[in-house]
Amino acid sequence: MSDAMRAETVQITGYQGDPIEAYLAQSLDGTPTGGVVVIHHMPGYDEAAKEITRRFAAYGYLAICPNLYFREAPGASPDDAAAAARAGGGVPDDRLVGDIDGAASYLRSFGSSNGKIATIGYCSGGRQSFLAACSLSIDAAVDCYGAFVVAPPPEGLPISVEPIVHLAKNLSCPLLGLFGAEDQYPSPDEVAVLEQALTDAGKEYEFHMYEGAGHAFFNTDRTSYRPEAARDGWQRIWEFFGRTLSTN
Repeated sequence: MSDAMRAETVQITGYQGDPIEAYLAQSLDGTPTGGVVVIHHMPGYDEAAKEITRRFAAYGYLAICPNLYFREAPGASPDDAAAAARAGGGVPDDRLVGDIDGAASYLRSFGSSNGKIATIGYCSGGRQSFLAACSLSIDAAVDCYGAFVVAPPPEGLPISVEPIVHLAKNLSCPLLGLFGAEDQYPSPDEVAVLEQALTDAGKEYEFHMYEGAGHAFFNTDRTSYRPEAARDGWQRIWEFFGRTLSTN
């Protein structure tokens, strides 16, 4: 782990050249390293997302979390921006891919970058991490209980997206999936469908299903937090990125 890091708000170029806000964290030890694009959950670009971004920097990675709701409510609180985004049905898939591409390009521009990029996302961000990995050329992706990859959202949820399991054939990199056996979005049956699609497409993936865990088991601020599942999940993330983002 790195003792010295820098974390700050920056501006990056996103979809269609739009300037958007992002949170950057980087180790200051000078070692060439891979980059991680953190895709925030549906509640938004909040302190929890920034804490995760700093955590990757503490482990030596370049890390950035783009504010996917910046256009809806520039300068607003995370809650207000998330409400505005939900009112519009969430982030359009093409815009998401453009913003993640911009974040990846920003990380690659650093002299301390080794050129390798991963995405990781939680909840809606898990789906978006998979989408980015099927739409862009990157080196690794982590899907933490990404909902609505296989099935559409149920009626009444404030998100308007389509299933994207058919994109499995386009996956550009190894995929790590971490899921809760008690989750409904995605359910274990939906995870099994995604797993079969990846197998049929001959893609490299590694899925882990945690008994006794439901949705958002990584989130320390919720009653859904499951320490044992989260600890094991983080260990698998470090091992996965150690393999996929290394130049050795």
